Amino acid sequence: MAQISKFRNFLLLPRHSSSPLSLSKPSNFQFRSLLTVIASSKRHRTVPPLRRKSTTPRPMEVKESNFNRKRAEGGDSNDVSRKNLQLKVRKLNPINTISYVQILGTGMDTQDTSPSVLLFFDNQRFIFNAGEGLQRFCTEHKIKLSKIDHIFLSRVCSETAGGLPGLLLTLAGIGEEGLSLNIWGPSDLKYLVDAMRSFIPSAAMVHTKSFGPVFNTDGSTLPRQSKLLDPIVLINDEVVKISAIILQPNYIEGQYLTTSESSSEKRMDHSPDTLDSPNGRKLPAAKPGDMSVVYVCELPEIKGKFDPEKAKALGLKPGPKYRELQLGNSVKSDHQNIMVHPSDVLGPSVPGPIVLLVDCPTECHSEALLSEQSLASYCDQTDNLAQASKIVTCIIHLTPASVVSCSNYQKWMNKFSSAQHIMAGHEKKNVEIPILKASARIATRLNYLCPQFFPAPGSWSVPNHSSKIGSLASSECSFSELSEVISAENLLKFTLRPYAHLGLDRSCIPTKVSSSEIIDDLLSEIPEVSEAANHVSQLWQECSQTKDDLIPVVDHKMMVEEPWLCANSIPACLDNIRRDDLEIVLLGTGSSQPSKYRNVSSIYINLFSKGGLLMDCGEGTLGQLKRRYGVTGADDAVRTLKCIWISHIHADHHTGLARILALRRDLLKGVPHEPVVVVGPRQLKRYLDAYQRLEDLDMLFLDCKHTTAASLDAFEDDSQGNSVDSQTLNNKNGDVIASNVDSTLFARGSRMQSCFRRPGCPVDKDVVYPILKKLKEVIQEAGLKALISFPVVHCPQAFGVVLKAEEKTNSVGKLIPGWKIVYSGDTRPCPELVEASRGATVLIHEATFEDAMVDEAIARNHSTTNEAIEMGQSANAYRTILTHFSQRYPKIPVFDETHMHKTCIAFDMMSINVADLSVLPKVLPYLKLLFRNEMMVDESDDVVEAVNSAS
Repeated sequence: MAQISKFRNFLLLPRHSSSPLSLSKPSNFQFRSLLTVIASSKRHRTVPPLRRKSTTPRPMEVKESNFNRKRAEGGDSNDVSRKNLQLKVRKLNPINTISYVQILGTGMDTQDTSPSVLLFFDNQRFIFNAGEGLQRFCTEHKIKLSKIDHIFLSRVCSETAGGLPGLLLTLAGIGEEGLSLNIWGPSDLKYLVDAMRSFIPSAAMVHTKSFGPVFNTDGSTLPRQSKLLDPIVLINDEVVKISAIILQPNYIEGQYLTTSESSSEKRMDHSPDTLDSPNGRKLPAAKPGDMSVVYVCELPEIKGKFDPEKAKALGLKPGPKYRELQLGNSVKSDHQNIMVHPSDVLGPSVPGPIVLLVDCPTECHSEALLSEQSLASYCDQTDNLAQASKIVTCIIHLTPASVVSCSNYQKWMNKFSSAQHIMAGHEKKNVEIPILKASARIATRLNYLCPQFFPAPGSWSVPNHSSKIGSLASSECSFSELSEVISAENLLKFTLRPYAHLGLDRSCIPTKVSSSEIIDDLLSEIPEVSEAANHVSQLWQECSQTKDDLIPVVDHKMMVEEPWLCANSIPACLDNIRRDDLEIVLLGTGSSQPSKYRNVSSIYINLFSKGGLLMDCGEGTLGQLKRRYGVTGADDAVRTLKCIWISHIHADHHTGLARILALRRDLLKGVPHEPVVVVGPRQLKRYLDAYQRLEDLDMLFLDCKHTTAASLDAFEDDSQGNSVDSQTLNNKNGDVIASNVDSTLFARGSRMQSCFRRPGCPVDKDVVYPILKKLKEVIQEAGLKALISFPVVHCPQAFGVVLKAEEKTNSVGKLIPGWKIVYSGDTRPCPELVEASRGATVLIHEATFEDAMVDEAIARNHSTTNEAIEMGQSANAYRTILTHFSQRYPKIPVFDETHMHKTCIAFDMMSINVADLSVLPKVLPYLKLLFRNEMMVDESDDVVEAVNSAS
């Protein structure tokens, strides 16, 4: 193709990271604030403020620079933020008219992550825990991300913090005046921050404040203490006081920790920051990830009603002094020589509400909770009358049901018999109601139209579960002493202000909508879809018929039949194909950030009894697996993963990885197994190495460059006795596909090619070869012949991948070649991709932009829909699946149907069985019918202000 011929003589030099910013150290304060300033942007943005629409496709321009070379090198100046991203402090409203806590039900329907909790005030927002899917949840439920002031983590792990990277990336890209976000967590938060440094964007100031014990640097040991820290005050203003109580499991032995030295001044640097205990007590050792936090949120007391008659009797004139007295300040009488105090003119005060958020992940933590003395003053049974007014109003339990049922935990709960207990651990009843209703509605419609490609969600098969909390009770103890215990539900509120409305508010809880109701609405909106569904079902019986034999739907203008391929063009690899050979599941088909209708990139290769592979693993991948296969079915898929392949370091392609790996580790605990192999760019290893200081991920990492065709050939030569030294292997890596393609971005002699050879990254054969051998074994177990990575044009260390199945012999002894799947990752059109895709059974190609936005595609090193289709045609791929659409196309992208006879558009949860590939393009016109009334809107404008509680 003409545009490909222009990839000539571009010399690329890898960009080295800049030196760390120099920060002076202010004087010491009670805590140290970790100001994480990242020097280079690692996440691209594909949602401009305005989208252009064109009625005719714009041909791809033939330019000498058909891609953004600086971006491919990692030096695109467009990514350098010019915003003044300073920490902002909002003006507080001490007399809040509205305040409540609300359950944000992330993970409630999929059981994959911890729910979040929103503490809402008029001018402030606090969120507790930020599991995967929080950003998508906020988009769905119209909670404005820019209004969040503080995020508190009850633990630091993938379950509670998996959504944090994506949330920070989005916040860094919106607004003009800067961020106002603070992140709080126990001292092991530093490990998460260290890991995120590899892809948090430029100039984003993440104000991270950790508290609790830290490892002693001098290696000394200290006597074990059974008591924990006193409450650590994190925030104390006129609106709310938030304190933290550290829980550590009682089984830890070995190295000990010490709290940081007491300080009275604030200092700011790149080291972990801590909050000291008021009494300076020292704690026993805890490994990172073991600490859990109980948060105590105390609202100020409600002043009694102002009595103007009493004020008048004390010689006060109506005016500003009345206001001062209501604010708690004494004033001098206007007519008498006395001071008037608030108690003279105000009725009795009402104690402010107190909310506890408790996350007790194990029974060992529950023992620590039961023995914790810091909460004694909040219990109902207290002998200290001076503290008896500190009665807890509401307790939100983030504790899992298995721990809630233990006797220690129930004994602790019974200490708060007058509080409203909300059980927000994973309750099975919530599986029945989708948290993301918009995407569930789309999935139901697609299932009605084409159940072969859009199977019913796994949650539909979940049996009805009892919602009675009493089922959690153990034989030793029960909740019989507690009158107020309920299961949490999505968007359940507990009102704190106004005081007259104190208590539960169920008005926002979504109701269950049956699939039949969704289909009835669809048939009312688009009556023709019923006939379309019948025709789609006929395609599986009529796939060999010609175009003339097929009867289009009534709306001929909408349903344009394509020039179907004749039967004899079906590739040989599909001869005698079985339905249990291969299924391609598109878990996420959007780009940059999740939206209501499309999650970020992830593809599951289902090999059925032989396991499966993941290609890219954006945030929410586990949740999508559970929506597709059900909670237990997704666990089986994770348990049998053979390999995870990541295309490049941009966050929308890998931030779901830690959650998947952590779940696999837990599922296989106590079972003999091998670590899973993760193949990705070398920047990803830095992230995973840093993250594994927080929690073990039970994996082996392999750089993508070691899985190129040249590297694999060198490995085979070496394993057969033909010794290959490290320098030769580096040179072979540099060659990659250059022997097959003249003059390309990665051609011999180019600087991009030389980055594989440079002395700074020698190949350690003793480390790499055992993992390569392991990879070869696991892909052979999966029935695959090869997994081959190849470089593409997007950012430094960006790759695509080829999966080849083993050849088979049919019943009559005929040799049948194996299928071939190619995934482009993110890329501009390039010869390397065409060469790798030659004769592919399926090419899964990114199509971020519509054809009219080719300039944006070049600037961002992405592809347009037409360019992706041309890639498939040039490589003679049997089928091309377009994915990775900009979120400006929330439901269906803009495309020209003229050349789509071998192509289909991907949707989230689309499941394509290899036996159905011949039918795939024929379904596209019917899918377009399904979305004919949908407006094209910019998803970034869909996040609006929080739900107004006053109404």
